[in-house]
Amino acid sequence: MLTVKQVANLTGITIKTLHHYHKIGLLEPSEVTEAGYRLYGKKELEKLQHILFYRELDFSLEDIQRLLAKRKERCQVLMEQKLLMEQKRERIDSVLGTITETINFEERGQAMDERQMFEGLNKEQWREQLQEQNEYLQDQYQYEIPTDDLNPADMEASAKESQEFMSKLAYALQSGWSVDDERVKQLLSHHIGYINDNIMALDAKGFVESAWFFVTDDFHKNMLEQQQTGLSYYLYASAVNYAQ
Repeated sequence: MLTVKQVANLTGITIKTLHHYHKIGLLEPSEVTEAGYRLYGKKELEKLQHILFYRELDFSLEDIQRLLAKRKERCQVLMEQKLLMEQKRERIDSVLGTITETINFEERGQAMDERQMFEGLNKEQWREQLQEQNEYLQDQYQYEIPTDDLNPADMEASAKESQEFMSKLAYALQSGWSVDDERVKQLLSHHIGYINDNIMALDAKGFVESAWFFVTDDFHKNMLEQQQTGLSYYLYASAVNYAQ
């Protein structure tokens, strides 16, 4: 059995931190003596190891408490932590590569390609933003948007284009433009052209099918309806007219 001071010396964390973990119920000592000394055994040290691994992965104390409350086998938790660490290392290696390349370009006095400048950055942010949508797609359609090779610059550009397109289409609806208005057709033409040039091959018929999905799927339909009532139907009607 180890005292708080001994555990602090062994692990490098402070006595104050161990007291805090005890206070919030994250790591309770094996026993507290009559003199008030907190004592920790092997089981507590193993749990503390898990906690410190999660802290290295930037998990909050609340999230750690929730994860450890699931009472999985120790080896299973370690394997999951190992995988998360490897993924974090890959992200760091990618960012380090970008930094090195940036330094090389700066030393040569050359301009770096804009796409290269942001390789490895903000990938986790995009994964988090796509998580809810992917969980829904997996549950309903057994499909999910690939997130392993996200290019943040491409994602930013694609999101900006989609946002601008939907905002302009919402304005067209609010302004009472008919679906066969040339201005609406130009909006669709530009957006479909962007998709073809930057994302995937998509003809007018394929765009109709995509628009119909936004009418029939409640999750995605609500995304448009929250922006402007009737927008999902207006998008579909505009797509059908454009394809004729």
